[in-house]
Amino acid sequence: MKLGAAISDFLRFCALERQLSEHTIQAYASDLADFGKWLPPGTNLSEVPNDTSKGYLADMVGARKLSGSTVRRRLACLRSFFKRLKELGQGADPFITWRPQLPRRKRLPRSLSRTEASSLLRSLKSDGPRSAIEAVLPLALRLMLCTGIRVGELCKLRVEDVSPDGGSLRIHGKGSRDRMAYICDAALRRELRRMVVARQATGALASLFLNRHGLPLKPQSVRSRLRRYAREVGLARRITPHMLRHTAATLLIESGVDIRFVQRLLGHSSIATTEIYTHVSDEALRTTLERADVLRTLT
Repeated sequence: MKLGAAISDFLRFCALERQLSEHTIQAYASDLADFGKWLPPGTNLSEVPNDTSKGYLADMVGARKLSGSTVRRRLACLRSFFKRLKELGQGADPFITWRPQLPRRKRLPRSLSRTEASSLLRSLKSDGPRSAIEAVLPLALRLMLCTGIRVGELCKLRVEDVSPDGGSLRIHGKGSRDRMAYICDAALRRELRRMVVARQATGALASLFLNRHGLPLKPQSVRSRLRRYAREVGLARRITPHMLRHTAATLLIESGVDIRFVQRLLGHSSIATTEIYTHVSDEALRTTLERADVLRTLT
């Protein structure tokens, strides 16, 4: 089987049968295209040996010096790709006998401090004229801060995913896993109810968040507008939607919410993923140490 046809079949399989997100499909396409450029011309996919995969790893790590996360992602993509080929009887799987053990750097989540989050929320309050996207983004960003919903999940929300009282959302998460998120803020619940009623009045029982063309809001629109809001309030660093998810989890952990509840809210399949948030923020650490003030207790 030719590489191009095999890649097209794999991406179609991931989209239709595995129902992976559009973002993941694009990442897989990029990773496989990179592997295809590296492969020697005329390579037979049915007979890719371990040495070929090991050579690709050596090229990424040694020659190109790609980041560890990029290398791990590309190898994970290749494992799924060759596993699919083997299941179809159209190729060998070099990863059956070769399991590369790559070190995984543990990164602390990049979240907003309470001061930064408060400044961002204040920037969303504007009484002036707004475009269609500016009218819905304040609600969308507040939802992300209180529920930890991913930006892709946010853009997939439909009117029927909101409970009648606006107190809960059905989130269609990664890997076809649905979960529930609960809205505790009364004002936010009222805004959600008003939005749902407005959609129902127009008969638009589809996407909850729409752009100025009446089409589903795109993640990129949320990202670009969030960056603009952050600049307007003087936040020097680059703020992303995923930082709002990290912020929601960090604030919940710091407030004493059980990690198992945070895991369920975020939709993590493993609690090990959620445990990174037990590393409290520098601000919380500083505040706690100031209250303790060990030297003061000794004098």
